[in-house]
Amino acid sequence: MAELGKESTSITGKRKTPEPEPNANLKNEQENPPLNLSTMSRTCVHEVAVPKGYTSTKDRDIHGTLSEPIFNGTEAKSYPFVLDPFQRVSVACLERNESILVSAHTSAGKTAVAEYAIAMSFRDKQRVIYTSPLKALSNQKYRELSQEFSDVGLMTGDVTISPNASCLVMTTEILRGMLYRGSEVVKEVAWVIFDEIHYMKDRERGVVWEESIIFLPPAIKMVFLSATMSNATEFAEWICNMRKQPCHVVYTDFRPTPLQHYAFPIGGSGLYVVVDENEKFRSENFLKMQDTFVKAPNPENSGRGRGRGRGRGNPNSTERIAKAGNYSGSGNSDIYKIVKMIMERKFQPVIVFSFSRKECEQHAMSMSKLNFNTNEEKEAVEHVFQNAILCLNEEDRSLPAISLMLPLLQRGIAVHHSGLLPIIKELVELLFQEGLVKALFATETFAMGLNMPAKTVVFTSVKKWDGEGHRSITSGEYIQMSGRAGRRGKDERGICIIMIDDKLEMETLKGMILGKPAPLVSTFRLSYYSILNLLSRAEGQFTAEHVIRNSFHEFQYEKALPAIEERILELEKEAVLLDSSEAVLSEYHKLGLEIAELENKMMAEITRPERVLNFLVTGRLVKVRDGGIDWGWGVVVNVVKKPSTSSSSLPRGSYSAVNNYIIDALLICSPTLKDRTKPRPPYPDEKGEMHVVPVPLPLLSSLSSIRLSIPSDLRPPEARQNILIALQQLVEKFPLGLPKLNPVKDMGITDAEFVGMVDKIEKLEETFFAHPSHKSDKSEKEFKSFQRKAEVNHEIQQLKSKMQESQLQKFRNELKNRSRVLKKLGHIDADGVVQLKGRAACLIDTGDELLITELMFNGTFNDLDHHQVAALSSCFIPVEKSNEQINLRRELAKPLQQLQDSARRIAEIQCECKLEVNVEEYVESTVRPYLMDVIYCWSKGSSFAQVIEMTDIFEGSIIRLARRLDEFLNQLKDAAHAVGEIDLEKKFDASAESLRRGIMFANSLYL
Repeated sequence: MAELGKESTSITGKRKTPEPEPNANLKNEQENPPLNLSTMSRTCVHEVAVPKGYTSTKDRDIHGTLSEPIFNGTEAKSYPFVLDPFQRVSVACLERNESILVSAHTSAGKTAVAEYAIAMSFRDKQRVIYTSPLKALSNQKYRELSQEFSDVGLMTGDVTISPNASCLVMTTEILRGMLYRGSEVVKEVAWVIFDEIHYMKDRERGVVWEESIIFLPPAIKMVFLSATMSNATEFAEWICNMRKQPCHVVYTDFRPTPLQHYAFPIGGSGLYVVVDENEKFRSENFLKMQDTFVKAPNPENSGRGRGRGRGRGNPNSTERIAKAGNYSGSGNSDIYKIVKMIMERKFQPVIVFSFSRKECEQHAMSMSKLNFNTNEEKEAVEHVFQNAILCLNEEDRSLPAISLMLPLLQRGIAVHHSGLLPIIKELVELLFQEGLVKALFATETFAMGLNMPAKTVVFTSVKKWDGEGHRSITSGEYIQMSGRAGRRGKDERGICIIMIDDKLEMETLKGMILGKPAPLVSTFRLSYYSILNLLSRAEGQFTAEHVIRNSFHEFQYEKALPAIEERILELEKEAVLLDSSEAVLSEYHKLGLEIAELENKMMAEITRPERVLNFLVTGRLVKVRDGGIDWGWGVVVNVVKKPSTSSSSLPRGSYSAVNNYIIDALLICSPTLKDRTKPRPPYPDEKGEMHVVPVPLPLLSSLSSIRLSIPSDLRPPEARQNILIALQQLVEKFPLGLPKLNPVKDMGITDAEFVGMVDKIEKLEETFFAHPSHKSDKSEKEFKSFQRKAEVNHEIQQLKSKMQESQLQKFRNELKNRSRVLKKLGHIDADGVVQLKGRAACLIDTGDELLITELMFNGTFNDLDHHQVAALSSCFIPVEKSNEQINLRRELAKPLQQLQDSARRIAEIQCECKLEVNVEEYVESTVRPYLMDVIYCWSKGSSFAQVIEMTDIFEGSIIRLARRLDEFLNQLKDAAHAVGEIDLEKKFDASAESLRRGIMFANSLYL
């Protein structure tokens, strides 16, 4: 395990701490008192994870010690400004030739550390790789580094420039592919810089970062750049533990420009400082602001979006925005007032963040009466604009989405989101950097990547859609976006304005602005692509088990075990205090447990979706039990189908992907319930409150025949309180228990074994309700104590089971099941040797590798021309769902049906091999036919103006899909070549070639 040495560094100098002794004990290091940080504004915290037994051989006079790094040699790079303490400490760590994680706020200056690592590599005649999570960011970073250094190359899958350069900028997927294939380039690399390493928690792509880090040769050192995260030390310990080398952490929450946070009441008026530049929350101002809310604000004036995506009314979104120059919208909206006020007070430039692309455009349209640029600035905008569009052909330059954007930009107003044409998006970025855009309406993606600060940032809402539901933004998300406020050296302070409604509670806002950033949590998973590459490409150096053992996921699990042990000890002490020796109560409780056990078996049958969904109507009373925790009766509000990854707010309750329905139920909860905490039932001495809690279907333990009437709006506390009173009255009215739906008579379940189980439950309930303890008021308190002990014992057993079950074993089982799938589909043989089909799948990571290789080998592509191949292949590329009915032409309908049939078969095989896969969800999530027609027509020569009229999907999304499709088709071409399918290879090549023209593949302005 790693050892941890800690120190605090301030602008006045470092505190001297001795270098850790060899074989020092981790536990003793961690028992040191907490850090006493300097109160000076420019402080940073330096920590270092050191392998057990490690002894540094560095010259102390030049490099200092592990815990007190300094550098007294000749620096590889000089800067035109004085480095901040965290930058100085980082440079000293780099000069020690040791890995480092730099965790700092947006705009703090992390790029300076990356540039120093590159300068060191150039000085020492070594190669360096700079990775970023997105192609667009790689392009931007390439441009920035090319201005600073001479020998820089780019590799993104779309574009390859100077692949033999000393400094290579690339996406993380490209790096992983190079590592799998044993690229010679990697053998010459000394440093790898991972920008935006917090992307590792991305559910879909996070595993790419984890595998890349595991596969890097031991001689390569790493620089990790991250937004602030609360478990930076844990990450460094993982790196140290895996690579047996020191890994430094330099963490700072210092902001070069302090922020002031204002609240603007939607439908109200005025700005209220809620957090000042000293990070003090001003609760009195929040309360004053609440008094200004209009009881029923006009939704049109609220400045808040009600939907996401965009309507079909006008498919040309950019054209619609551009016409804002002639749009005569009212100047009464809240967002209009805020932007106008910002301009009047000289608080520009301003970035207005919205969580909907459509909303960004609507807000820009509402600015039609405002003009922020001088005549000279308008001429400069036109000059930049005309030069930018020279890379387009004449036909595309005259697109309304291009030509009508100019008037908006000339007035200093712009929009930035992923649905825009790439050239327009890049043009907006360049104009913003030059100070020619004063008001930018953007989605949160603008807060990623390059440093593009403004003086002011506005949030139009604190709620966002995350793919499953609307939720409040996290503290980490707020930190990332608010960090764009305040330009170093230009502004005394940055200004953040948050538009909030009367539903937002003070504690929620306080937690969002001042809360800790989220920890980095592993999303490691086993993919078929990885398994096949490990079997065939890694030359025996790595195995799947090696990767699992070294994953951050396994490290975090093992590190959590001591905390679980401590929790078990706490619960065991509580169980002793709750001990009850009354035999009568024990008998009574035993009856209750027996009934609960039988009810669980019965409910497992009843709650099969095809049986129960028709009965889970709004107002139905249902009983909820989660292990040993009895929630009692609740009321059904709604039933929703969730993806298999969904999780309940309840503490436990795992459920299969087949049974993935969630009931939104009103349950009686503890009044201490706060945001971001798991709800729990009230203790005996607590007065409960009704809250809507997501409940997985398997946690239902009973269905009542009674239904309550529920008001349409459950947000007011009094509405929920009235339901609680009604429920309590019903419980009093039926002392022997609420009448239940009879599963035989009412639900029509007539299986003989099931009927016998129902009869047994009824007899046991008669005995239970007749028991003296059930009727005794005197014993109620004792029984509650006894019940609490049962809950405590149940939790103890759960925690002990968790300690015993190995995460490694779980992954081993999954690996075994996935290997079965690969054998059944013919990718590997009985001995695990990769076959022809597997060799093709090894080369495909842009789309579903199993499904696409199935099509290659079952002859689906053989009867298609290259235009149909392009259209069918587009189904593999993720894109937002179209709201329109898909009516495909005949030449595409049959291939799509073959694709869906193949997907269904693969899903069924995975189910047979004991993997939890919902067949229909797999087909729906893997096959996305929304742009088949568009790609088919584009491949056959249609103009861009023609194809964008065929769909309601954003233009930028179409172009992004086409470029990823080109990359995908090139992978398919390589796969066909690898297995000797020459005709298929030519067909894939022709398909890719048919796409590469016009605005779809226009060069980036950064290149």
